[in-house]
Amino acid sequence: MTELSFPPGFLWGAATASYQVEGGIAEGGRGPSIWDTFAARPGAVLDGASGEVACDHYHRYASDIGLLADLGLGAYRFSVAWPRVMPDGRTTSAPGLAFYDRLVDELLRRDVVPVLTLYHWDLPQALEDAGGWPSRDTAYRFAEYAAVVHDALGDRVNQWTTVNEPFCAAFLGYGSGVHAPGVQDYDTALVAAHHLLLGHGLATRALTEQARPGHEFSLALNFAPAIPDGSSPAHVEAARKFDGIHNRFFLDPVLGRGYPTDVLADVAHHGGRFAASVRDGDTDTIAAAIDWLGVNYYAPARVTPLDDPLVHGNCPLPGLRGLDVLPAPPPLTAFGWEQAPAVFTDLLGWISARSGGLPMVVAENGASFADKVTSGRVHDAARVNYFLEHVRAVHDAIRLGADVRGYFAWSLLDNFEWAMGYSQRFGLVHVDFETQVRTVKDSGRFLGRVAKANALTE
Repeated sequence: MTELSFPPGFLWGAATASYQVEGGIAEGGRGPSIWDTFAARPGAVLDGASGEVACDHYHRYASDIGLLADLGLGAYRFSVAWPRVMPDGRTTSAPGLAFYDRLVDELLRRDVVPVLTLYHWDLPQALEDAGGWPSRDTAYRFAEYAAVVHDALGDRVNQWTTVNEPFCAAFLGYGSGVHAPGVQDYDTALVAAHHLLLGHGLATRALTEQARPGHEFSLALNFAPAIPDGSSPAHVEAARKFDGIHNRFFLDPVLGRGYPTDVLADVAHHGGRFAASVRDGDTDTIAAAIDWLGVNYYAPARVTPLDDPLVHGNCPLPGLRGLDVLPAPPPLTAFGWEQAPAVFTDLLGWISARSGGLPMVVAENGASFADKVTSGRVHDAARVNYFLEHVRAVHDAIRLGADVRGYFAWSLLDNFEWAMGYSQRFGLVHVDFETQVRTVKDSGRFLGRVAKANALTE
């Protein structure tokens, strides 16, 4: 057998997001979020589901952390619910902060490293009512919120992530409208994207100003490498457009490159609000120094050019004219996403080269499958194989020179999967949403063995 060892200190963990797992939406002084409002809209979420109860992590966090620790996973990436800490987006709630105080203490008691994300899409509804992310003021409110959380938890939390997947918050929330708050306007989505990135930069500066020794700051971006179905100039152009708006539009400003000029040309026809929203000094703020980049990867995008370069194709993203996204080839997850681990290796290498060797952490990687509990066990062989192949892909990237320092499975628990409700199970732990009974899956045990050995044995 071959043992693929990972670098000493490599961080193995699992991730969750506050609205997807916590529940307790009316407890501890929590205010409503945009996802509470969106889920209450008829037809917005599959089967009318919401995060009202979710996994009841608000009450069961200690036992859930125990499951993670017992598996041998040494880190927990969780997000703080802004409306729990600041119900109106501005005023601090002592009971809300106290929940995360207890959660962090429990993690440390179980020798689990807390990796805290400040924003995973649950904007306080009060701030949305005041303009939401299309309003520049929200970026400043976010920096204030970041400082409050850091002041409360910075004595025990060293790993800080500002924003998770600004692509989704902006383009799905304000562009296609399939996520909260459900706005459908490309120009608005572009402005929201800029303010999310600006919020990241402002928050990073605020956190850095009050940093303690050992603190590290980051944000997490989701990547979908574009693969054309041919090699003609038109195919290359189609891949450039998709890569531009999905990947480089968010990565390049963080790296200090500013917004890519080719992407600005692609989206110019959507109106002038985005250009007007970018003020002098903004790109310098967005480029605030980070210690590592969170890389979220699930699948690539297969693209093909259209005959008319001015026709908006089937992918609802700003600027995507002249191309279609093709159906994903098998093998697929239950979500219909392609399983392409070799693309993962290439992606990590590409980010490393483009960033000049910036350290990375795989902040999310995982797959949904139709899991069933049988005789008290969940035999999810497909997910075990998924993790085996994707962990191997990360090892390949490290071997080729990428500085990858951790891997977080999405997700610790089956949970509320946004607009898909409870139809998609990503967890290492199965959750019966009627009884809240947890059942560790074979994939959880597999990843725990990898983590304990800090190596993949083949």
